[in-house]
Amino acid sequence: MKLFSTLSVLLTASVATVNAQSWQELSSNLFTNAEIVWQVPTNTLPKNLWVYHRLLPHVFSATVISNAVVLGSLQKRGIPKSSTNDFFILQEVPPDWPALIPTLLGIRPADANLYFSVASFAPVSQKEIPDDETIIKLARKCAPQLGLDPAKLVQEKIYNHSCDTDQAANAVCGRGVFFSRQFDGIFFFSAADDGESAEGFSIEFGKHGKIQAFSVRWSEVARYKNERTASPDAIIRCLRADKAIVMPNFRDDDFATLKKLATAKKFTITKITPYYGEGMFGEVPTNDVPCEFATPFAELEAVADFGNSNTTVRLLSPILSSEVVRLLANKTR
Repeated sequence: MKLFSTLSVLLTASVATVNAQSWQELSSNLFTNAEIVWQVPTNTLPKNLWVYHRLLPHVFSATVISNAVVLGSLQKRGIPKSSTNDFFILQEVPPDWPALIPTLLGIRPADANLYFSVASFAPVSQKEIPDDETIIKLARKCAPQLGLDPAKLVQEKIYNHSCDTDQAANAVCGRGVFFSRQFDGIFFFSAADDGESAEGFSIEFGKHGKIQAFSVRWSEVARYKNERTASPDAIIRCLRADKAIVMPNFRDDDFATLKKLATAKKFTITKITPYYGEGMFGEVPTNDVPCEFATPFAELEAVADFGNSNTTVRLLSPILSSEVVRLLANKTR
């Protein structure tokens, strides 16, 4: 799953920063001794969920590609042809450019991905950025130009693009919206507000509504197989066997919080939300190979009870019976 690749990179960076044990080491055996109580009604989940086959590559039409080039104001660089091959328009740099050359426009049919991003940003006054209502309206106007049906764009999530500099801490250089794709009423999961690692559509605006970035990941799919959902007892067995993921908040105190969780006397599962992600739960794709399948999993919300205080924690776990069987049969994490 790309989700796990993203988490792995972010957590590795955090470990390097604080010089601590890995997140996996700290979270292992977290639920071994604590009591786990399930308080979610058993009728809140469907009895079965579909696994979807992503039909790749996704060939973007000539019209969509042309529109993407125009939306990015890159007409002078030419318009590529519709193809199954990757295509990139890079930033124009001097011959002696010392670093990697930023990509302005990327087309990756193998992963149904079309994206644009300007190479650099400068802090912008909040007054110069469109308000939320305008951002959503502009996004829905752009969606058909990128081959998307606005009627399918739901669960908008507004996000800020921070561009902290030495001169301007906590500065904002853009503001955007992400629309997660959904199957059967279940959304794709992303650990980031801008939809990184999820299928969907995001677009960001800067000064006076100028488009600064957009990304479309929207593959053609077909239903592959209908799987039975796991029972609460089965999900709890996965927690006990260290087959769940404790979601970080990506703050400086994340590792301290995780260490404290190891002292919890009881975890009470209060909410379960199904999501879709790519690939199989807990497996990280290698060599940047796009995932062929979109598979449901669960986000759990739990209250950790320390005796004299408590805190809420988010967990990711399998939700399909077949995934539970696979994970419990695998002795490694």
